[in-house]
Order: sequence, then C-alpha cells, then structure tokens
Amino acid sequence: MIKEFNIRPLEQRDKEQWQYIWGEYLRFYETELPVKTYSRTFSRLIDSKNTNQNCLVAHSGETLHGLVHYIFHADNWETTDVCYLQDLFTLKEMRQQGIAKALIQAVYKAADTNGTPSVYWMTQDFNQSARKLYDQVASLTPFIIYER
Repeated sequence: MIKEFNIRPLEQRDKEQWQYIWGEYLRFYETELPVKTYSRTFSRLIDSKNTNQNCLVAHSGETLHGLVHYIFHADNWETTDVCYLQDLFTLKEMRQQGIAKALIQAVYKAADTNGTPSVYWMTQDFNQSARKLYDQVASLTPFIIYER
C-alpha cells in the first residue's frame, strides 16, 4: 500500500512502464494491439506539438501505478472542444487507493484549463468496480454505442 502518489504528464522515461500498464488495460478488455500501435501511440502522447492526445500517470518516485489517456476534439453540438477520456487503468495491486479518482480529476482539471467543459467516456457494463467510482464522479447517460 502506498501512502502518497502524484499525477504528472507522461514522459519519455516512462515508456517501458507505460507499455506494461496499457498492456494490462488491454488484456482486461481482452484486446491485443501490434507493437507498432504501442510505439505510435506513445510517440503521439509525448509529442509536445500534439496537444489533442494526452496521457497522465500516477506515480510514486520513478514507479508508475496507473494512467489515463484523454483526447480533446471538436464537437458539432458544442461551441468548445470536448474531452474523451479514452483509457483509464490502475495496476491491480494499487487499486482502492484513490488513484483512478485522482486521474479522472486531473483530466477534469486539464479540460477546464483547456476551456473544455465536457468530459465523457465509456466502459463495459460488466466493469462494476469501475462503475462504482464513475457513478460518484460523473453522470451515467442513456446512450448506446455502435461501431463499425
């Protein structure tokens, strides 16, 4: 159990730990991606010129405990951009310590700083432990997602 952690943007030195944590997230959702996708995504997330695609990490010292990926994008129904919180994951042994909630709140702060009041995300209906947290920090919508 950790007593204290901090949140900061992803850095080049985090590549190996980030790849492991994101891999755990993908395994949770029974998904695999090619190595080139990991590399391309990491490059985008640490590119200071790419301000739409972002990653924050929770850490203690040099050790990462969790991550959140979020994307700012235009929306036809809003006059401002919106923020899509795409991936949120805390390592299993680090759960129940407020890390996921702190990462969500950090995205809210980044969105506010960006002038982006709307933050949204989705999860699978079976993800009950995450949904308990989401019910505390956001409002459930009635939308159903379709995908090609």
